Amino acid sequence: MRIRSVLTVSTVATAGAALLLAAAPQGLAAQPAAKLPVCKAKVLKIGAKQAKDTRIVHITVKNTGTRTCTIDRLPVVTFGDLDGSAQPVPSGESGPYKLVAGKTAYATVRTIAALNDPEARRVDSIGVSANPVAGRLFTLKQLGATKKVKVWEPVTTWWKASQAAADKSLKKEVG
Repeated sequence: MRIRSVLTVSTVATAGAALLLAAAPQGLAAQPAAKLPVCKAKVLKIGAKQAKDTRIVHITVKNTGTRTCTIDRLPVVTFGDLDGSAQPVPSGESGPYKLVAGKTAYATVRTIAALNDPEARRVDSIGVSANPVAGRLFTLKQLGATKKVKVWEPVTTWWKASQAAADKSLKKEVG
């Protein structure tokens, strides 16, 4: 799998809150980290399901707490024992994303552009992290996948307010 960065769920968990301090570009639902606390792992419910199009995985993170907090605006998605993570589209830097209590954020991951790509790797788990302290590993069964997930040059959207917005963003960025 060709990947530009070498982040895994475990390295993200130890990366620290410094990732959340980057300034947010205008027009995003991001807030300065100093104004809102980082969401604690115990208040985040992370989900992942393979779509009917087996190249796509829908991921979610819900704030089950009673207060608004922040997650990293770029989800980190890793694949089995492969090095690296899905690259964000559009590209960008880490920063805080405001997640209101009781609300869910959505992202869409494309694991591979063409299922018949001869460079494809196959994995039996996917890791999803919403911030340095909250991540989860999903097995094929938990993803709803019947076969190993094919991976090559994976990409992920930023967190969005709806699944439709995440799907639209992916389509806009990579077709």
